[in-house]
Amino acid sequence: MKKLINSPETVLADALAGVAAAHPELAVDAAARVVRRATPAGAGKVALVSGGGSGHEPLHVGFVGTGMLDAACPGEVFTSPVPDQMLAAARAVHTGGGVLFIVKNYTGDVLNFSLAAELAAEEGIEVATVLVDDDVAVQDSTFTAGRRGTGATVAVEKAAGALAERGAPLAEVAAVGERVNAASRSFAIALTAATVPAAGRPGFDLPEDEIEVGVGIHGEPGRRREPLRPARDLVAEVVDTVLADHDLASGDEVIALVNGMGATPLLELYVVFGEVRARLDAAGVRIARSLVGNYVTSLDMAGFSLTLTKADPELLQLWDAPVATPALTWS
Repeated sequence: MKKLINSPETVLADALAGVAAAHPELAVDAAARVVRRATPAGAGKVALVSGGGSGHEPLHVGFVGTGMLDAACPGEVFTSPVPDQMLAAARAVHTGGGVLFIVKNYTGDVLNFSLAAELAAEEGIEVATVLVDDDVAVQDSTFTAGRRGTGATVAVEKAAGALAERGAPLAEVAAVGERVNAASRSFAIALTAATVPAAGRPGFDLPEDEIEVGVGIHGEPGRRREPLRPARDLVAEVVDTVLADHDLASGDEVIALVNGMGATPLLELYVVFGEVRARLDAAGVRIARSLVGNYVTSLDMAGFSLTLTKADPELLQLWDAPVATPALTWS
């Protein structure tokens, strides 16, 4: 294992120290393991809190800032944060408008955020929850009951964050998050496995000439293994699988995220995006907005995921709204 770390035991603490040093616009509570905006939001604004295991950067810490999250709770690598972190985050960012928890559908995250919501309610903090479950690869997996939460998390946080900045009430912010999740589908392919620092070796064996089709962001197995093929063929399978599960029709518009899993060169991701565009064009589906890059990763896994979110004028307006975070910024 070759990694730029001091020790497997201090990876998260050392990374949080680096976040604090690199981003003075963020307040990093290393003891509580909560990252929030250094400048609190105004009174009455709905506060967005998300989190999950580390190793998926920039998710979620990289999306803390104006127009997206108010706070994030990072857990150990591929391990859910604990309810105390989530409660501390809710306390820190609550300004009277309630708190929205955005939770990827993984068993530990769901249980811990649910407990944190109960604890917050006991303190008089109103909490709503949006569950992200966009991965169409498998219905159940090692980590989940139901579909996994993956790339749609970015779109949910972006749209809900934009609406919260406008001063919308908690119920409306939660509703738009649920609508974005319902409008999103994702699918991923892995070329290599991720290596968790504490394990010191890849999470699964994948021969040089094979790929994992439908892989999860923790390295959970997908639908099957098959020989590596040209990007055009892989993209065709991914796009067709997503479209088969979606309600998209000719003439519809989408927000398309071609996401690297952590070790895929941007050159290759643009190859993938070009093929995605051609495949969607052939289906009559128009890409209205797009992102290409590493947004929801799996440590050093090579591969890509595709997320398609069916767009409408309101969602595009929320997507275009100003955002200022370490990983996503536009005016």
